[in-house]
Amino acid sequence: MAITINTNIAALNAQRRLGQTTKGLSRSFERLSSGLRIVRASDDAAGLAIADSLKADQRIAGVAIRNANDGVSLISIADGALSEMGNVLSRMAELAEQSANGTLSSTQRSALSSEFV
Repeated sequence: MAITINTNIAALNAQRRLGQTTKGLSRSFERLSSGLRIVRASDDAAGLAIADSLKADQRIAGVAIRNANDGVSLISIADGALSEMGNVLSRMAELAEQSANGTLSSTQRSALSSEFV
């Protein structure tokens, strides 16, 4: 009794090509639905490395901008504090000039002194 194996080479080739085409179509739909040119590293390894590098640079630039804004805020606070200190010093000079007046009583000088401190 002989065993006979029948194969259809053309059908097998067509099935293989259909699988390849389906796989390519699936990747195309994946790219279209995501809106990205590179979905995975196998699409473009060099492009993915460049894109990752650019994303890292973007995050670093964002941090630098936040740091600069924090510095501007700190300087603004320091400027306000120095301005207030200037106002206090001006008032102290004004009080010192008023207390130098020889016509003030001791009660008036005491009131000026209490504001001075």
